[in-house]
Amino acid sequence: MSKKRVQYNIQDGVAHVRMTRPDKSNALDGAMFDALIDAGRQLSGTKGVRAVVLSGEGRGFCAGIDMGVLADMAQGSIAGVRDLVPRTHGISNRFQYAAWVWRELPVPVIAAIHGFALGGGFEVALGADMRYMTPEAKLSVMEVRWGLVPDMGATQLMRHLAREDVVRELSYTGRIFNGAEALSHGLATRLSDDPIQMAVEMAREIADKSPDAVRALKRLFNEAVVSLPEAGLIAETVEQQALVGSRNQMETVIADREKRKAVFID
Repeated sequence: MSKKRVQYNIQDGVAHVRMTRPDKSNALDGAMFDALIDAGRQLSGTKGVRAVVLSGEGRGFCAGIDMGVLADMAQGSIAGVRDLVPRTHGISNRFQYAAWVWRELPVPVIAAIHGFALGGGFEVALGADMRYMTPEAKLSVMEVRWGLVPDMGATQLMRHLAREDVVRELSYTGRIFNGAEALSHGLATRLSDDPIQMAVEMAREIADKSPDAVRALKRLFNEAVVSLPEAGLIAETVEQQALVGSRNQMETVIADREKRKAVFID
C-alpha cells in the first residue's frame, strides 16, 4: 500500500482508511487505484477489524479520475491498462475493484464524504455499505462529461439505491448534485456537518455487536441483491443455524443477563 496515497489506523475494532493525496484532491491515478485495493485486501485479512470508515483528507473525499490519466487515454489505455475486459480481480477489473473491494470486505464500510465525491470518487463511495455526507457535498456521476461511462461498478450499485429514472438522469447529464438531493434519492444514508465523526461513532456502535452476526448480515445483504428469494431464504437460515448457540451468540445473552458489556472473540 502506497503511504503517499492511502493510510489507515485501527482502534477499538474500527479501521479508519484515509485517501491521503490532498494536493491532488485525492484524484484517482494508477497508484491510488492500487493503494485502495491494497488497503481493502489487507483489512480483509486483519483479525479484530469489525467496521471500516473510508474518508479523504483535504478539501474533499475524491475528485475522481486524475487529469493525467485522462490525457493518457489518447493512447487507448487507462493508467497503463489497454484491455479492460479481462477479469483480473475476481468478478472485477483493476479499476472496478477499487470500489468493489469495499463491497467484498467482510465487515461494514461507511464512506464519510465532505467537499466532493465526483466521478470515480463517487463510485468508490458507492462500494461502501453506507454513505454519510455533508448536506452541501458536491456529487456527480460525471464520466459522460469525458465521453465515458461509469466503469467502477456504479451501474450495478446505483440501481439498488435509487430509482432507475433518477440513475439514468444523473448518468446521462453528469450534473452535480448535493448531499441533500442524494439523501432524497437514496444515494446518501445520513447527512451531517461532520460526517467523519458520525461515521466513526456508528462504526464503533457496529463494532460492539457480535462480529459473527454482523459478518453474516453483510453476506446476506450482498447476496440478496443478486439472488432469487428462494436462494436468499435458504442462505438466511444457513447463516442463522451457524449462529445459534455459538460462543459469540451466547455471549450476547449472558452479558445482557449480567448487565455488562459483551466481550466477543474474532
